[in-house]
Amino acid sequence: MAVKQAVIAAIMRQFGHPRGAAGRVAGWVMAHRRSNRQRNSWVVSLLELQPTENVLEIGFGPGLAIAELSRRAGEHGHVCGIDHSDVMLRQATRRNAAAIAAGRVTLRRASVDQLPTALGGPFDAILAVNSLGLWPAPAERLGELRRRLRPGGRIAIASQPRCPGATASTSRTAARKIEALLQDAGYTKTRTQTLDLNPPVVCVLAGNPDPDRGRSPPASDPTS
Repeated sequence: MAVKQAVIAAIMRQFGHPRGAAGRVAGWVMAHRRSNRQRNSWVVSLLELQPTENVLEIGFGPGLAIAELSRRAGEHGHVCGIDHSDVMLRQATRRNAAAIAAGRVTLRRASVDQLPTALGGPFDAILAVNSLGLWPAPAERLGELRRRLRPGGRIAIASQPRCPGATASTSRTAARKIEALLQDAGYTKTRTQTLDLNPPVVCVLAGNPDPDRGRSPPASDPTS
């Protein structure tokens, strides 16, 4: 029993940054757990991705959301993703091999505080599912990501608290913290959606302000 508990504890520690054999097991669990699949598919649906849009995922894990994003983006959109784990990069690459070969998906090993310039942009949408809590200086990171969004673009930050004893109240508290971080980083029109799992998943959506929206067109030159 003690050995079994030690193995389980070692795997649980891997979810933040999977490495080695235990990390591969953690990745398999993330890819096959029903609630994880529900959560990723739901968050992607909230973005209402259009077929020509470009999207970036921060912390793609085993690549579940990447696969769904790629399906929705179609042939004319593009999906990028970063993750700081070599193990997750390999698993996500295998899961999305056909889309990568077709040039519709680009995956990179990188951390959110060192975004590769080669990722390009600006993006129409950015998402992160259960990774914000691992970011260093999340307010700064959200500000940097906003600069990667086109004006009028949107972001989705999802969280399903995994701390012992987490409840619906824990999820609501997480949502309020995410909302505050997004607003401090300059995002607008924040709104929260909830997926009824145990504990509930919260997803806070927000937009990157478009400075030209609502601006009156220049007056015509009467002499022209």
